[in-house]
Amino acid sequence: MMYWYGTGMGAWGYMLMTVNMLLFWGLIIGGIILAVRYFGGAGRTGGRGPAAQDTPERILAERFARGEIDEEEYRRRLAVLRGAPTT
Repeated sequence: MMYWYGTGMGAWGYMLMTVNMLLFWGLIIGGIILAVRYFGGAGRTGGRGPAAQDTPERILAERFARGEIDEEEYRRRLAVLRGAPTT
């Protein structure tokens, strides 16, 4: 029976094995991160951050911009929202 000395793999073999291992784990971790972002709903805010939440005034302005209410009704409701007395 013959006994072999070492693994028979040189420095290039070890280097290639290390690069392959790093690529493999990089792809696995990257895939998990992408899956969490896609399925986790992190990108579903529509470009709005927490500072740009829908306030009553913003919703009213959007309704006015879409033409759902006219200028008189917009000003009246805006005054009510801001607490000004209506006449």
